Amino acid sequence: MEERLTDLEIRYTHQERTIQELSDALFRQELKLEQLQSEVRQLREQLMIVSPSMVRSPEDEEPPPHY
Repeated sequence: MEERLTDLEIRYTHQERTIQELSDALFRQELKLEQLQSEVRQLREQLMIVSPSMVRSPEDEEPPPHY
């Protein structure tokens, strides 16, 4: 019985460590995702400034000057 209890305690300790490692990895991924979303937003804004027609929908486009 003592051996089973020790075995369960060891498993619990390993599972606790694994859960903490997964939690830390998920936290780092969330930070990276937020960083990448921010960079994409900045790039989109820069692209709108440089070349607005590449990112606008056809409905938002101004008609060509000959119309």
